[in-house]
Formats: sequence, structure tokens, C-alpha cells
Amino acid sequence: MKKFYRIILLLIALIFLSTFNPTKLDLVSKKSDELFKIENIEIKNNLLINKSEIKGKLNNIYEKNIFFIKSTDIEEPLKKINFLEKIEVKKKYPNTIEIKIFETKPVAVLFKKKVKYLLDSSSNLVLFNNNINHSSLPSVYGEGAENNFLDFFHQLEKNNFPNKKIKNFYYFQIRRWDLELLNNKVIKFPHKKTNDAIIKSIELLNREDFKKYNIIDLRVDGKIIVE
Repeated sequence: MKKFYRIILLLIALIFLSTFNPTKLDLVSKKSDELFKIENIEIKNNLLINKSEIKGKLNNIYEKNIFFIKSTDIEEPLKKINFLEKIEVKKKYPNTIEIKIFETKPVAVLFKKKVKYLLDSSSNLVLFNNNINHSSLPSVYGEGAENNFLDFFHQLEKNNFPNKKIKNFYYFQIRRWDLELLNNKVIKFPHKKTNDAIIKSIELLNREDFKKYNIIDLRVDGKIIVE
């Protein structure tokens, strides 16, 4: 019986060797390589970031074999794109890469030399884009405001200032801010002891006897000027 199986295996081996053609095998390999070359990059979930900007940074992966592409090959070139928080990469065989974009959230609309920008939580600026709902974002004005806004914004957050009630931020080059609220009240902050002034402003906004005033001026240490 063992001898019979050996004969069968020998016959199979002879048939394989007699029909084996290295040229045909090479052609199959080449066709396979062509089939799995990356031809398409699909971008999803982007609102602020332009698709062409993403694809432009990934030109080097086109025509590479999809099996040998790693997530880091795509993540690294995209790291410095403004408003990009992270990505998810999916391979769609035979030749497509799908990239899902997760963007940082804009915190304000900033006006700089009459040009409108969106400002995000990492101080990135991008030209204003109507694709995003900006109706709840405050506006920021003043030369150099983009370099100082987040520090002040985080101070307000830390002290539980009602940031959602802020309509406009006005920055002055002596490093101080005015706030205009949705009810048109204006609060003027000093360039020093800002944190103390924020705490005081919250207290005053909650007092009934201050609701009649349109301007609360806290620029002078130890004094409250109202109009």
C-alpha cells in the first residue's frame, strides 16, 4: 500500500514538473502586482481640511502595493496639516485607501487684516469655511489676538465664566481684553491680575443690582466703573 502511494506522489510530481512554466508564473506575478497597486485615495469626514491638500501629501504612495502600506506611511506626511486631530486608515482591496478625517474643533472666528479665519484649540488658523456651523462661535478682533486668545479663553473656562454668552472678544496690544456678551453688555479687563478680574466679573454678572449696567470696567485695580 505504501508503495502505491509513493508511485502516485511520484506521478503527481512528474506531471507538475512537465507542465511548470516559469514564464507563465512570472506573468501571473506581474499581473498580481498591477492589480494591487494603489490607484485611489478616498477622503471622508473632512469639513475644514481640503481633500487636495491631503492627497497632495500622499503622492508617494500611489502605485505602491497595498499589502505593504502601513498606517504610519499615511499618518506621518499628514501630521502638520492644520485642524487635523487624527485619522483612521482602511484598505479597500484591490487598490483603494480610505482615510477618515477627525478634525479639531474651531473655537472662534478671527478677523485679521479684514480676512476671516477659523481658530482652533491649538491656535491653528484656516481660512473661513461656510461648510461648518459657526453660528455659536464668538468673533475675535484685534492685532495679535490669535497669539493671545487661547490663554485668555482658557482662563475664562477655568473660572467657569459663561463663555457661551460671549459674542465678541476685542484684543488690545497692551495685552488686555474687552468682552461683548450676547446681551450687548461689555466687560473691560485689565492687562494685569486678569484672573482676579474674571472672578470679580462673574460675581457682578450674577448680582441683580448690576444687571442695569451696560459696561463693567475692571481695568483699574480695586475699582469698579459702570455705565
